[in-house]
Amino acid sequence: MASWDLAVTVEDLGSDAPAVTLSVASDLHVGGVILKLVEKTQIKRDWSDHAIWWEQKQQWLLRTAWTLEKYGIHADARLLFMPQHKPLKLGLPNGKTLRLKACFSRPVFQTVMGICKILDIRHPEELSLLRPIEEKKKKKDKDSAEEIYDLTEVPLSSASRPLLYDGMPAHFADSPEMEAVYKMLSVTQPPPAPEVIAKQYRPASVVDKAHINGRWLDSSRCLMQQGIQENDRVWLRFKYFSFYDMDPKYDVVRLTQLYEQARWAILLEDIDCTEEEMMLFGALQYHISKVSQSEPQMVSSNAAMDDLDSALQSLEVKLEGESSSHSFTSTINMISYFRPKRLTLKGYKQYWFKFQDTSISYFKSKEESIGEPIQQINLKGCEVAPDVNVTAQKFLIRLLIPAPEGMNEVYLRCENEEQYAQWMAGCRLASKGKTLADSSFQNEIQSIRSFLAMQKKSSHGNAPTNDESINTHSLVSPRYHKKYKAKQLTPRILDAYQNVAQLSLTDAVMRFLQIWQALPDFGLSYVVVRFKGSRKDEVLGIAPNRLIRIDLAVGDVVKTWRYNNMKQWNVNWDIRQMAIEFEGNINIAFGCVTADCKIVHEFIGGYIFMSTRSRAKSDTLNEELFHKLTGGHEAL
Repeated sequence: MASWDLAVTVEDLGSDAPAVTLSVASDLHVGGVILKLVEKTQIKRDWSDHAIWWEQKQQWLLRTAWTLEKYGIHADARLLFMPQHKPLKLGLPNGKTLRLKACFSRPVFQTVMGICKILDIRHPEELSLLRPIEEKKKKKDKDSAEEIYDLTEVPLSSASRPLLYDGMPAHFADSPEMEAVYKMLSVTQPPPAPEVIAKQYRPASVVDKAHINGRWLDSSRCLMQQGIQENDRVWLRFKYFSFYDMDPKYDVVRLTQLYEQARWAILLEDIDCTEEEMMLFGALQYHISKVSQSEPQMVSSNAAMDDLDSALQSLEVKLEGESSSHSFTSTINMISYFRPKRLTLKGYKQYWFKFQDTSISYFKSKEESIGEPIQQINLKGCEVAPDVNVTAQKFLIRLLIPAPEGMNEVYLRCENEEQYAQWMAGCRLASKGKTLADSSFQNEIQSIRSFLAMQKKSSHGNAPTNDESINTHSLVSPRYHKKYKAKQLTPRILDAYQNVAQLSLTDAVMRFLQIWQALPDFGLSYVVVRFKGSRKDEVLGIAPNRLIRIDLAVGDVVKTWRYNNMKQWNVNWDIRQMAIEFEGNINIAFGCVTADCKIVHEFIGGYIFMSTRSRAKSDTLNEELFHKLTGGHEAL
């Protein structure tokens, strides 16, 4: 076979060095090209991480046994020989920046796994990388150079879990500088200065929130294919709000960074909450900041472990114990019931409600409860959300019940705290398919009671009404500073603080995450879409277990579809349109406006993947299944 000249640029020779010309034949394999290159450069070093990048095709030549002919490479190909791992600036959820070596040649999913291994974060499938949003007021800040924590010297290990030394991965125990990096990762940051909050991008509408989701990198393609170069900046964030197997003993960095991401979401009004909840979030931040100075690291406390089932509702931990079949099973309570209909002004009606297994039934009177109910509602698979204001004595339970055409919304209004705690606990268990005889019923009630106690006005007469160390601008979102003066906010935050002041650092962080997860909009990622047959843009909310169609003008939920009713979904890549088929012959199709339809496809497939994780297989990650569900045609 005739030989011909192939020019390859070798990055290690410097940017000005001419390309190395090799005499090759079409049947030479890529491994042979690399061997010739190494011989010709005459540099003695470890070349094992190097590979060839084909610039025109935006492709790595990683199959070294393939010949040049099989790849389709001719003399005009622009080839670069360079390391696969290069430095990357990584913006963390806590606002700090790391510099570390990341893999530029493998799919982003694997790159994130490598990054999480270095940082000691379990379950890397919950995180991903996104292109950063530029901060405002850049020109004035040229002098304030940002501190960058350097981890580029950490060796790349093949072990699935890093070796621990002194409670931290061994590579962090090498030097005081490295210990400082681990401290930055595993200790919560002090409340941010008001000017730092002011500089951050704050979404003003659902459309703004939707634009952020257009920035996620594609998990099935590598960094180089997506235009990310050496030393570029990307953000590491939790993408899928379905947190699995949270354990304070092993998840110090993971919990700290999740807390930081949740805190910023609340401070920047990325997620809505009530005024009471905002004061409680402020109090918890104040407490966490105070405790982390004296108790610098999260320690696994028994209380936190016992409270895990309630602290993270997405996690189902079966608490062993005597079967506590409670008299509540046969109790009939008078509860107000309200089913919102469009443009209705009708209020709540009072009925007698009865709990049985995983269903609730209601009757006109107590006497009629022996006979046929007006309606029986099965709560298995429903959504349960609290709507509570203890000071205003408002105890609402919001139920979203699966129905063939979407979801039916129902509100139950309880008369008092005790009734609310029992019914809320019952609804939560029933939604998971558990009855009230389940051993975790009492723990659930207890957890709800303690949650309510934290919202109560403190009865401590000696509660300080002022504290110089409190900077309310750092603890609540800017909206409340337009509404109230700092001297009005301080006593309210301190009042809420009295109810959480006894919590340990771990318990306080877990409690913060628990309240965040109980917010009605928790876990929603928005994308602006155009439904087939519609003339206007609408918003699609993607949650861990359902899709929500939202009216863009009013902000009302129009329809809800659950993943477990989904039969199939596919993408027409030519016209960039997604089509989804649900049970009951329900079909929807839409094109995406603010994000590529690949991003939406990946969100849906990713959440379905998250729901397949089980305790038996929790250590091994089924990467192939993830790419099958999220990758689309490119992954096959």
